[in-house]
Amino acid sequence: MGEDLRVMTRLPVSLQSLLVQCAALLLVALLALLLRSLIPFQAALWQFALVQGATAAVLSRLWRQPVWWLPLHFGFFPVIVLAQQFSLPAWIYLAAFLLLVLFYWSSFRTQVPLYLSDRKAWDAIIPLLPQATPFRFIDIGSGFGDVPFYLESRFPQAQFSGTEIAPAPWLISWVRSWIRHSRVRFLRRDYAALDLAGYDVVFAFLSPAAMPQLWQQAQSQMRQGSLLISLSFEAQARQPDLVIPLAEGARHTLYAWRM
Repeated sequence: MGEDLRVMTRLPVSLQSLLVQCAALLLVALLALLLRSLIPFQAALWQFALVQGATAAVLSRLWRQPVWWLPLHFGFFPVIVLAQQFSLPAWIYLAAFLLLVLFYWSSFRTQVPLYLSDRKAWDAIIPLLPQATPFRFIDIGSGFGDVPFYLESRFPQAQFSGTEIAPAPWLISWVRSWIRHSRVRFLRRDYAALDLAGYDVVFAFLSPAAMPQLWQQAQSQMRQGSLLISLSFEAQARQPDLVIPLAEGARHTLYAWRM
């Protein structure tokens, strides 16, 4: 059983999720048929959809998918049912799909969704950075560019960059940089294709699934004395040199490794 689970978890997340949704749909359909044979009960479509969503979320958790998939599984079928009630034109579904593609792009492959950090995390980064000497900083998976924008005004001697593979967040950050006349440079590129040797500080807010590959890349590319900072997710291969719990009420912890 354990070996079967390990084999299943090596499947692409997109295929895992399709199997989860199909299994949940089948289980709830069988349950509905069983109830109808035992008692005179006919579930409404919205009740069926909610039970299917809850079942899919449980199966996702049992499959050990990343926790952020749970609400997606729970809401997937109910949202479809709700949309059907409004008789929406077909182009709306296509537009919604394209919008999701523009924002999430290769999330199925990288297993890194669009995570946005907050000001508590940005403030916690500041004491870790060189205060008087120039340095080069990159935010990998930079989203809308909030981290380098926030730090740029506090470290005028530094060079800030961000890299983002999803088209919509990258375009938004580029437009924000142009409007602000910012010096931050935004790349539309997978961080795995970058050479991290060109940076003194690498900041990441990715996912547990992405950290092993990032750690290997950092070890092989980052120069001695450079700094890797990760928000929320540890590199299990080595204990962090610094662990900074964020302010009370915050959801995250900052981890840092001196290479």
